[in-house]
Amino acid sequence: MADIDDYDKLTPEQREAKDKEDRAREAAEQAALPYRWRQELGEVDIYVPVPKGTRGKDLVVNIKKNKLSVGLKGKEPIMEGELCKDIQVDESTWTIEDQATVLVHLEKISRMEWWENVLKHHPKIDVRKINPEPGKLSDLDGETRGMVEKMMFDNQQKQLGKPTSDELKKMEMLEKFKAAHPEMDFSNAKIS
Repeated sequence: MADIDDYDKLTPEQREAKDKEDRAREAAEQAALPYRWRQELGEVDIYVPVPKGTRGKDLVVNIKKNKLSVGLKGKEPIMEGELCKDIQVDESTWTIEDQATVLVHLEKISRMEWWENVLKHHPKIDVRKINPEPGKLSDLDGETRGMVEKMMFDNQQKQLGKPTSDELKKMEMLEKFKAAHPEMDFSNAKIS
């Protein structure tokens, strides 16, 4: 917490210098790892270099809920340890690319948080500095996508001075009620 308070007290120039220094340190720490990795909110991809010509049968890859191990048969693992967060084992996979890289794809259980590192004992990155790529509606699950599309529609309708989806539903229900009860007079009714 003291680091955040100290950071807030820095001048813009000092902040820029500190950010640059932190990025350089992070880049050096990440470059020293025996793998590269990237993440999105719901997943992590890990790229582990292996000798050219390596085939799947030459590898030992163990993916568990909170542990990961990748290595060549009969040798010390290239990477091994406890994952920083739990994963969905059934949705996680590995493949070998160009007989030179093992790609391990992990599906996060918590799809709304960034990982500071892959393995707990490896250097951390500052997740507050992550700038995610803008997402696409197609990336969202059905329920979330529907909610976002409704919000976008309602916002557009308001800007045009037209009724929102909820107001349209109310008007439709009223019209159905009127049609079902023609004997009633709605001429002076105020519906909100």
